[in-house]
Amino acid sequence: MAFKALLFDVFGTVVDWRGSIIAEGEAFGRSRELDVDWSAFADGWRAKYQPAMQRVRDREISWAKLDDLHRQNLDELLEEMTITGLTRDEIECWNLVWHRLNPWPDTVEGLVRLKTKFILATLSNGNVALIVNMAKHAGLPWDAVLGAEVTGHYKPQPEAYLKTVQFLDLAPEDCLMVAAHNSDLVAAGNCGLGTAFVSRPTEYGTGQTADKEAENDYHYVARDFLDLADQLGC
Repeated sequence: MAFKALLFDVFGTVVDWRGSIIAEGEAFGRSRELDVDWSAFADGWRAKYQPAMQRVRDREISWAKLDDLHRQNLDELLEEMTITGLTRDEIECWNLVWHRLNPWPDTVEGLVRLKTKFILATLSNGNVALIVNMAKHAGLPWDAVLGAEVTGHYKPQPEAYLKTVQFLDLAPEDCLMVAAHNSDLVAAGNCGLGTAFVSRPTEYGTGQTADKEAENDYHYVARDFLDLADQLGC
């Protein structure tokens, strides 16, 4: 099958959100003498991610970009973990940590190789400013920033996949969805996209249990982006 574009999940697949948040938290905590379990902080914040988006999908609340959902979740988390004394500017800076996530070691080299042969675009739940700022921070060579805010739908709603494909003036079968999450790939495959599973077995830390391996018959299964580039002839 000759694919023309690779569409990437970002959080966890392209960048190490958990490690990035923990590292920034530890540095911030030392500077402010805060006694915080930053692993629990990162995990607690991420745990609110899907429920917040589900309220949008279910139309319990009107459309909100991910930055705004992250901020609501952060306010809840700070209260739950009794983290006090932060200024408004500090809280806003913390909310923008998602704009400063670091890539996995293989990410940039792998993307540069893949870009020689394919269009590279995001198919992320992250809003445009978030993904653009992250790309500048991490050196991610996207050709296009697409996904939830552009389509008006959060994955795994079919419109998130199909409208992203339409923006590239391609058919679903022209596009290969690249993700470290089985549910994302199943949803993409149901929309007619090709599927590539890339393993990120420590996305949730050393005790990760879900998404450690491919659970379905995908077009490609790769150890990392360099392995995927090898398989795709880049």
